[in-house]
Amino acid sequence: MAGARPPKVLHVVGMLDRWAVEAWLVRMLAHARRRGEPVDWSFYCAFGLPGSRDAEAEALGARVIRSPVPIGSKLAFVRALRAELDRGRYDVLHCHHDLISGVYLGASTGLPIGRRVVHAHNLDESVLTPSAVKQAVLRPTLRRVCLAMADVVAANSPHALDALLAGRPRDPLRHRVNYYGIDPAPFAAVTGERTAFRRSLGLAPDAPVLLFAGRMTPEKNPVFAVDVLAALRRRIPEAVAVFAGAGDLEAAVRERTAALGQADAVRLLGWRSDIPEVMSAADWFILPHPHEPLEGFGIAVVEAQLAGLRLLLSLGVSDAPLLPGAAARRLSLDAGADAWADAAVELWRDRAPSRQAALDALAASPMDMDFALADLMSLHRLEALAA
Repeated sequence: MAGARPPKVLHVVGMLDRWAVEAWLVRMLAHARRRGEPVDWSFYCAFGLPGSRDAEAEALGARVIRSPVPIGSKLAFVRALRAELDRGRYDVLHCHHDLISGVYLGASTGLPIGRRVVHAHNLDESVLTPSAVKQAVLRPTLRRVCLAMADVVAANSPHALDALLAGRPRDPLRHRVNYYGIDPAPFAAVTGERTAFRRSLGLAPDAPVLLFAGRMTPEKNPVFAVDVLAALRRRIPEAVAVFAGAGDLEAAVRERTAALGQADAVRLLGWRSDIPEVMSAADWFILPHPHEPLEGFGIAVVEAQLAGLRLLLSLGVSDAPLLPGAAARRLSLDAGADAWADAAVELWRDRAPSRQAALDALAASPMDMDFALADLMSLHRLEALAA
């Protein structure tokens, strides 16, 4: 309708940093701007901390609001969020913290918000308390709040949606799978300087590279990748491992590397801004995610396919991010590092998968940027809003 304005949306996130959810939202905001789509987004950062993407989001026209009180101060946090919701007169409240979204919805009780969205991105069902008793009480309570108060319950994969619903049947009018949009441009533009990349790390120019990319945390299980490397080097002695990321398990990875005598074959790069180039210079991508809970949605798994990598994935990674034609093996962690190394060798014997085929498959999938943006914006759709 002429004169209509876009819905005023408040996304409640942790902080605008390197985490997958926040990075995806900023990426979708940038894509909306490139396409000239009218969006009015603000980000409420529940952790109250500055993030590495704050300036990027603000440059794209979004407001970044940090909670004035820590989320651990529950009543004060709820009052502060409610004050912002009341002050900002938002049309849409979009909550991105799984079960904790019930707290955000509770803060909005009675306010004239046109649409409330709960968006599940993980399956760990964290409720931010170390007490097992409180967890047992809060999980079902917060789930009921989410499912009762949300106008739309969305998730980044079918299994993430079913996990949030916890056995309840899907309602096609309220329950939605909204896949992440993956930007293919950085992968289409890579130069593929494999030899230069290896030399920059002091590696042999033809060394086969096993890549771990992402947060080095227990839910990603990077230490197991060191075990796989040690087993792989008994089969392909020239193989090396590169870790691109950071997290609490960096020291554990270093310790395991030393214990297995692999220090000369392991490089820890920290966070990199050139992940497409790093991926395109590697040969295998490994994600030994614990089996339970499942990975919500592996963005890095999709990106690794766009880079033409062979995939070594645990049973804790679903099929959702796999594109047609993926060269992948999904294995049990219980099978041990030797079985994973055998799978790597099997994949190595075949020609590397086609990057162009992966790019074409992405363009025909729900992860296509245009499709994903339209789907995301449909979560916010209200009756036409008067200017």
